[in-house]
Amino acid sequence: MTQGTRPPGKTTIAPEVLISIARLTALSVPGVRRLSLAQNDLNRIIRRGENEGVVIKVQDDTVYADIHVILNRDVNVRDVSRSIQTQVARAFSEMVGMEVGKVNIHIEDIDFSAVSES
Repeated sequence: MTQGTRPPGKTTIAPEVLISIARLTALSVPGVRRLSLAQNDLNRIIRRGENEGVVIKVQDDTVYADIHVILNRDVNVRDVSRSIQTQVARAFSEMVGMEVGKVNIHIEDIDFSAVSES
């Protein structure tokens, strides 16, 4: 096969795959304690992945993600948020080759009872 020639057919990626990528990548970022439930308003109840702290939307072959997290205490919230955004966007791009629109991070709480893991 010559370079630039695509084989016949197409690849479809289930929304659950994108949710798993975002979820596992966010949880791997130092400072993230766990994911939080996404808001429970009526419009979000029907969206997939809501109960996992990740809401994914794909529009025009571009992925948009909202990730709801609970952070460890004693972390820089801005740095952790940017790290989640960067790593999730990179994971989407590298693992599934999709264009990334936005990765929105929602800090739902800080876990002051937990000891920060290093």
